[in-house]
This record gives sequence, structure tokens and C-alpha cells, in this order.
Amino acid sequence: MRRLAHFGVASVDPRGGFGWLLDGGTRDESRPVELWISCRMTYVYALAELAGIDGAGALVEHGLAALEGPLRDAEHGGWFSSIDAGPANDRKEAYAHAFVILATSSAVAAGHQRAEALLRDAIAVHSEHFWDEAEGMAREGFTRDWSAEEPYRGINANMHTLEAYLAAADVLGDRSLLVRAMRIVTRVVDGYARGNDWRLPEHFTAAWEPLLDYNADAPAHPFRPFGATIGHGIEWSRLTLQTEQSLLLAGLAAPEWMAEAASSLYARAVGDGWAVDGADGFVYTVDWYGVPVVRERMHWVDAEAIGAAAALFRRTGDERYERDYAAWWGYARDYLIDEQLGSWRHELDASNRPSHAVWEGKPDLYHAVQATLIPRLPLSPALAVSLAARHS
Repeated sequence: MRRLAHFGVASVDPRGGFGWLLDGGTRDESRPVELWISCRMTYVYALAELAGIDGAGALVEHGLAALEGPLRDAEHGGWFSSIDAGPANDRKEAYAHAFVILATSSAVAAGHQRAEALLRDAIAVHSEHFWDEAEGMAREGFTRDWSAEEPYRGINANMHTLEAYLAAADVLGDRSLLVRAMRIVTRVVDGYARGNDWRLPEHFTAAWEPLLDYNADAPAHPFRPFGATIGHGIEWSRLTLQTEQSLLLAGLAAPEWMAEAASSLYARAVGDGWAVDGADGFVYTVDWYGVPVVRERMHWVDAEAIGAAAALFRRTGDERYERDYAAWWGYARDYLIDEQLGSWRHELDASNRPSHAVWEGKPDLYHAVQATLIPRLPLSPALAVSLAARHS
């Protein structure tokens, strides 16, 4: 974790927030400042500060200043998707706004007083524009002035909305956010995933009708790939267990299906994705029959597998998850952790050689840092609150 935090310092961007890092750890000045990266790096440095890493607190303040300033839309509310000298992408996206909630809630846990106002504003914006109370899910995106809505619904944005709601609920003690989290998990996991043999549909119409052929002509899309995304099945597995434990800690009922569903999601993703084409590593995506589509190995999938295996072992005591945990860390050690240039290689090809078919460079630290922390902390509360409790 310390090596990762040191690598990310170079992402500090004079335009505000954090920029996109290249393989060698230098900032790609040709790219705008992305809201999602700035928020994820602010989150990472909040965790680093709580873990006692020197200098991390100043980086959290840098991230918060960007959320108060250049990334924020003072005219229409919410936050720009990216900035350069001014807004580079002025759309309002649920995915990135979820990370605003995650970053600011973690900064509150780390003791940054200015973060609470940002957090409450982020929840208010999310509640007004993105949260669909009737559906129990988040909408996807809007134009800058919120006047036109994207006619698409996505599971990825809802996954990170769930993550953000859980973190904010822990910081604020707000049970209503836990109720929203439960509604998301129930519809996605107990509904869509269970109803599709645990291969989770990712893309939907505005009426929540599955679009199973979405992006079939662009299967390697970094955010909306065709087919079932192996890493998301794994990530939902862990988040289901976190939701279960969060409900119990809050004195709320947790459905009995949650642990079984988490195990089923994980088993399907590992069975479909791990070493299915003759080499170690998780493929990026498979079709609806489990046949690999994009065979590149993404570092974030292995990082999520580490966290999910640790969570499942803690929840069930089943030693197969302990064996998996060792195997996923072994793969990270052998192929992903870049001892020469730093951080983790973000993408490998089907032969485990560095690749850039989907991602360029090493944009952020979010998944890799979580892999170093999830195994050391409880299933719930969220990582920042758990770290803060250790030091209180």
C-alpha cells in the first residue's frame, strides 16, 4: 500500500484534482482531469492518511479543493465529468458522482471537516437527479443543466452507487442510504444475476429491459463492454456481503439469500473467467454462454478477486476461498505488481504480457489499494470508517 501511495503522488494536477498516470508514473498532460479519477485518488489518500502514511492528508485536501472548485458546476449543481482549462466534458454522470460520495465520506472519516458539506451536497445532488425511488436504482447521466437524460441504464453505475451509499451511511449514520443499498442489491443480485445463471446483464433501456447485445461491435469498451464482465461478478459478490453485514450492524434485517448469492456470483465469475484459455489470469468478458470474448487480463479483476476471496472466507470459513486468495495474490506477484516502474500493470494480454487494448497507462490506484486493505479489515463498516476505528 505504501508503494502504491508513493507512486500516485505524481498524479497531482495543477488544473485541480488528479491526472491520468502513464506506465512509468508520469502524468499524461494531454488528457483532461477526470472526475472519477480525482475522486478515486482522493479516496485512496484518505485511506492512506488513516493508515498513517505521511503526506497523504495534504493530498486529500488537494482533492477536496478540486471538488469545491474547478470540478464543481457552480451554475447548475453537481460536478463536471472532466475539466481542462474549463469543462472538457460537462455531462453529469452517475458513475463519477458516486465516487464524489465515496471520496468525501472517506475524507470525513479521516477528519477533514470541510468534507462533510461536500458529502451532504453530493448526496443531495444524487438524490435529486440520479436516484430513482420508484425503481430503486440509479439513473445514468444527464446534460450539464439536467434537462436531457441519457436513455440508458447501467449496472456499473449502480454498483458504485451501492458502494458509495454504504460508505456514506457508515459516516453519517443514515439508515435511509442502507435501505437504498439494499434495494439495489436485491434487484441486481437476487433479480438480474440469479435470473441469468449468475452472469450479470450490464446494460439496460431506460425501462430496465436488458440489452444483451449492447456494444457487441465494441466488446472491449472500458466502461460498457459487451457480455458479462468477470470482474463485476466478483465485485458484486463482495459488495453483497458488505451490504449484509452493514444491515446487521445497523440493526436491520438481512435477507437469508445474500451469502448464497455472493458465493454463486463468485463461483460463476471464477469458473467462466480464470485460466480458461490456457494461461493464468482472468479474462475481461465472456458471452452469455460463458465463452471468452475479450481475453485481456485487467489488474482490477484480480484485485477484486483478492478482496472477494478474503470476504467469502471471513463470512463462510470455507478453506477453498483461502486457497483462492493465495492464488490471486500469487498471480498479482508474478504478473501484475510492477517492481521496476511501480504500481500494478493495469492490463495484460492473453499471454500475460503488457497490453493496452482497453486501458492506457496506470490511471489510478483504487482497486490495488483496496486489495491491500480489504483482507485486513472487517466486512463492514466501509474501509475508511474501519481504519478510523482502529486508530480511535
